[in-house]
Amino acid sequence: MKPTISPSILNCDIADLRGELTKISSADVAHVDVMDNHFVPNLSWGLPVAEAVVASKILPVDAHLMIEDPDRWAPSYAEIGCQSVTFHAEAAAAPLRLARELHRIGSRVGLALRPATDIAPFVDILSEFDMILVMTVEPGFGGQSFIDSMLPKVRRTREAINAAGLEVSVQVDGGVSRRTIERAAEAGADNFVAGSAVFTADDACAEIATLRELAARHCH
Repeated sequence: MKPTISPSILNCDIADLRGELTKISSADVAHVDVMDNHFVPNLSWGLPVAEAVVASKILPVDAHLMIEDPDRWAPSYAEIGCQSVTFHAEAAAAPLRLARELHRIGSRVGLALRPATDIAPFVDILSEFDMILVMTVEPGFGGQSFIDSMLPKVRRTREAINAAGLEVSVQVDGGVSRRTIERAAEAGADNFVAGSAVFTADDACAEIATLRELAARHCH
């Protein structure tokens, strides 16, 4: 499985959004973290910024909605052209219905799990999603350290997907860097959200290439 590198613009210079997107143009997608200061204790940006990233046409957009009431708000992100829209299992009232609505509009759909949320309750509906996001930090802030105890959950998720004969990506988000990406890939992840590791590098494109190469050694 080919690894996907998804730099998070949470760590970019927002005053130069186009320049920062250009800097990571060798990535597969741009990961846009939307936070509402309710579901997580931080406020980032919302629909207008996601729409601006889509409109730049530099990279496809992977929107990660760390918000309350995604049942109401997530469809708008699909409607503006985000390639993928991920909502949190803990916040959605009707995740199955929402997944089908997002697919109807035309986006790929991701289901995100906070560190303490098990994959087990969702195993029977994995086919409704294109991606499962296993958070490897508590969502809300960039620059946190990778939580190694999430690796068994990544492995269980990949095993459940394989057992069902599905083609569903497993994304990890939080503390992804040269030091951690190989462990995550070995556990079964194939989509990697790297924020500070990419945007603090002297050469973002070179860092993306290095991360992709390290992950490719272990992606199943």
